[in-house]
Amino acid sequence: MGSKNISISDEAYLRLSELKSRNESFTDVIYRLTNRTNVLDLKGIIKEAEGKALEKNIRNSRKLSKERIDRIAAELNGL
Repeated sequence: MGSKNISISDEAYLRLSELKSRNESFTDVIYRLTNRTNVLDLKGIIKEAEGKALEKNIRNSRKLSKERIDRIAAELNGL
């Protein structure tokens, strides 16, 4: 892999160095800050059964949130 020299202001250098961990290079920091993860990159991280359970929990949470919002709206409309 090649390398390039770039010029940045002292302020930019300080900001970048504050974001850098002890075992991280400046290249690593730039990669981390500019990484655009695609959701498809996450495929295979959890097992199918875990995914289905997670999906069920999300749907249940959304249902409970909607019920709560509807209840609050009904109470406010009754005022």
